[in-house]
Amino acid sequence: MGCLSSTQVYLGEALLGAAAPAGSLGLKAIAPAFGVCSSSYSLQRSFKGLCVFSFYGRNDRRTAVVVGSDTGEGEKTTEGLPFDGIWNDASEKKKLDVKPTRRQERDFSGTPFVPVYVMLPLGTISMKCELVDADALREQLKVLKSVNVDGVMVDCWWGIVEANAPQKYRWQGYKQLFQMVQELSLKLQVVMSFHECGGNVGDDVYIPLPIWVSEIGKKNPDIYFTNRKGRRNPECLTWGIDKERVLGGRTAVELYFDFMRSFRVEFDEFFVSGIFSEIEVGLGPCGELRFPSYPEKHGWRYPGIGEFQCYDQYLLKSLRRAAEARGHTSWARGPDNAGSYNSRPHDTGFFRDGGDYDSYYGRFFLKWYSQVLVEHGDHVLSLAKLAFEGTCIAAKVSGIHWWYKTASHAAELTAGFYNPCNRDGYAPIAAMLKKHDAALNFTCVELRTLDQNEEFPEALADPEGLVWQVLNAAWDACIPVASENALPCYDRDGFNKILENAKPLNDPDRRHLSAFTYLRLSPDLMERQNLLEFAHFVKRMHGEAISELHSEAEEKIKELPLEAEEKI
Repeated sequence: MGCLSSTQVYLGEALLGAAAPAGSLGLKAIAPAFGVCSSSYSLQRSFKGLCVFSFYGRNDRRTAVVVGSDTGEGEKTTEGLPFDGIWNDASEKKKLDVKPTRRQERDFSGTPFVPVYVMLPLGTISMKCELVDADALREQLKVLKSVNVDGVMVDCWWGIVEANAPQKYRWQGYKQLFQMVQELSLKLQVVMSFHECGGNVGDDVYIPLPIWVSEIGKKNPDIYFTNRKGRRNPECLTWGIDKERVLGGRTAVELYFDFMRSFRVEFDEFFVSGIFSEIEVGLGPCGELRFPSYPEKHGWRYPGIGEFQCYDQYLLKSLRRAAEARGHTSWARGPDNAGSYNSRPHDTGFFRDGGDYDSYYGRFFLKWYSQVLVEHGDHVLSLAKLAFEGTCIAAKVSGIHWWYKTASHAAELTAGFYNPCNRDGYAPIAAMLKKHDAALNFTCVELRTLDQNEEFPEALADPEGLVWQVLNAAWDACIPVASENALPCYDRDGFNKILENAKPLNDPDRRHLSAFTYLRLSPDLMERQNLLEFAHFVKRMHGEAISELHSEAEEKIKELPLEAEEKI
């Protein structure tokens, strides 16, 4: 028996070792550790915490590795293993003589302090810009404070504040909220949300763009992102009008700046008091720096590759200029063989292995498309830095992990991340953020690659590999990196995965996340067992000793009156 490595990686029920932080190597780390070929492998059977992986090496010799779920140890054998039948008999398990033991969690005491924030519900502020159910929210915030949460995040919706007329701003609900948060000695992360809410995963309210913007859109639908078939997406404004005066005499970038400047002036007292730890600037759909390439309301379903969104007249004009500058006017078009929202890469001429994405035209188009994304971030963040001088600003990048194991990375390409297997698509984004001293906020840090492979094996997803690539791109650029979970998380395994990414094991530079924001405050989080687990997670993110975790958290949560819990 031999330990694979010191860094632990979860794979199904097995806990394997991998010689890279956050387990970015996955299954391929097993074979070299036992001196076998990893060119072909498969999970043969999982039984009560044991997994048997079969590797086919030289001369088609089959080698099995048995891995215990808790010890990270394995045993190599080629004799007497029941690969030809179903391994579900206790006597067969006994033959392997591998005894799983209780998994030992990593001790995070003494590790760097990482503050933890909690996102507030999307409907915290009503369409009339009033704070919804202030008394219940105050009780929830008190509970979060009792388990040592550092602060909360809230969306500041363009469609609420400037809903009815240009430069007529309503801030009253946000002022009441900020006062409440300040009274409880919590910090605030505020998102400048210039997008529509509704129609995406987790959206439980509908907040459209301002009414007067929608009226302009009825006369000029090219202010919205558009797919190849001409379907408009009013979720946010196309980046093609960033510098076009088509919005009542203003450009899109000027609209965003005026909104941010009004926020800064209105809440000057809170900036002075230091309650705002960060202003996150919305740069696209869901507040993320990406094209709206996979809208559910247009029929997209996971794990579809999505569609390019560059067919409004303004982005097409930009594409024509780029093609003319390159000397190939015939390239002034989007790909005609890139499939549709729910296509698979191998079913398209553009994204398949050896497809047009890597042709001369394909490389030209993808470079232009991704540059539009970077330039949009550059334009808006330059003004955000001016509006919020002296306060940390940030941008969120989405974690598009499906089809990451393919050569083209199709879903990333349609979203604007030029990140095929032979190119780093996140380094240019990190460099742009560095220019403006902005932090990068990344998603999906709680996801495990094997879980994705079990649920959607056809998606060829690798969230762990993607997270590790993006974090390193940001750290290499020397910018702060924050993160959040992509889906609701209440279990120990999910929290442990976040911790592993937040504080990579044995990193010689002791790099770590600058903050973590939990998605999101809800009745489920307030359930006692979930809250206890969350309190455990917060303490470890703060680097406190494990031995002190449960007793202190349990006492605080037990002190909550039942009627308060029911109200929450």
